Amino acid sequence: MFIKSFSNSFSTPLKDYQKQRNDLIQERYNHIYNHEMAHKIAGGSFAGSISVQKDSNGIPVSGHVPIQMPILDKKNPKKTIDHAKQVIKAALAPSDPSSQDYKVASEAEAIKAKAEKLNYMA
Repeated sequence: MFIKSFSNSFSTPLKDYQKQRNDLIQERYNHIYNHEMAHKIAGGSFAGSISVQKDSNGIPVSGHVPIQMPILDKKNPKKTIDHAKQVIKAALAPSDPSSQDYKVASEAEAIKAKAEKLNYMA
């Protein structure tokens, strides 16, 4: 009886540590995945698949959803404007946009501005 309770006293802190570590990893994964899912939902057909990158210890560190950037269509600037608006919406969809998200939104905004100028001139 003494030996059993003695060995359990060592395994409990280790089990607690492993549970805390697993909980933190899951929490981190969920945060990253939810961020990327916001991009994907808002991006619609212009958004690709979600990927979550992990470090060498298996801890999630970042995520990515590729998005098709608009191309200036001089024959149909309205199409470019609509596409750019959706990319901007997708880039800024998470509650915590990253600097890369702002960069994507800015690039799409510049394309949208060019298309609006063409649309105005038509």
